[in-house]
Amino acid sequence: MTTAHAAVAAPGARFTKLFRRKPDQGGEPRLSPLWTFVAWLATLAFFAPVAWMVLTSFHQEADAATNPPTPFAAVTLDQYKLLFSRDITPFLLNSAMASILSTLLVLALAVPAAYALSIKPVEKWTDVMFFFLSTKFLPAIAALLPVYLIVKDAGMLDNVWTLVILYTAMNLPIAVWMMRSFLAEVPKEILEAAEVDGAGLLTVLWRVVAPVAMPGLAATSLICFIFSWNEFMFAVNLTATQASTAPVFLVGFITNEGLFLARLCAAATLVSLPVLIAGFAAQDKLVRGLSLGAVK
Repeated sequence: MTTAHAAVAAPGARFTKLFRRKPDQGGEPRLSPLWTFVAWLATLAFFAPVAWMVLTSFHQEADAATNPPTPFAAVTLDQYKLLFSRDITPFLLNSAMASILSTLLVLALAVPAAYALSIKPVEKWTDVMFFFLSTKFLPAIAALLPVYLIVKDAGMLDNVWTLVILYTAMNLPIAVWMMRSFLAEVPKEILEAAEVDGAGLLTVLWRVVAPVAMPGLAATSLICFIFSWNEFMFAVNLTATQASTAPVFLVGFITNEGLFLARLCAAATLVSLPVLIAGFAAQDKLVRGLSLGAVK
């Protein structure tokens, strides 16, 4: 009976062994080859739509619209020439200005708030955190009409600074929640030593907290930048010609007549580049920041 059970369990044991972590030469556990293969498959599955978008952007409209698609069609730069002929630069500059300025404002407001809610907790700080979170309960579309009327009465329609203020308000609750978890990991002994040396609040924030929490700052700023860069609803309803952003520019390629897929893919590729470059440049700090506090 024991031999029969062993014979039945042997295939399952071998299958489990394929997924088991194996120690490397230094004694640290590492993923088995099968887990590595699964990870690569998942990575390729997520990357495939992006790769297809980039490939389609180098095709003619007739080749991009074929069914089934023709991935080995002739390569051309006509779609990118068309983009710059339609003057995409102002839209990119508006997006960059709104995203960068709003991200800087969010960090300037979120870091002191997170400091007061984590390192120097105020009274009933949990109620404060719930208030920040409650501001995200209302769907953005429900606030569109009141915001539009307020912006119109203030004479701020089609103004980049309107987007800067709105993006700051939209991203501030997320930034406060993220920065609080990051600042909670800052050793209290470092702060006490700085206070003993006579450092003020601004000095502690700039010279002590900021360097220690730099991975968290990088992760928070990158996420706020991405959210601001990709925001569409307020941008398309509150801007017209002077302050339109890159997502609004993309909509102009969707028409009811003619082919537009290759041009749309080229525009989407060009608009995605700043976010990809920022993410690649800060990938080490982003990974450290998002995993900060995960292990006690």
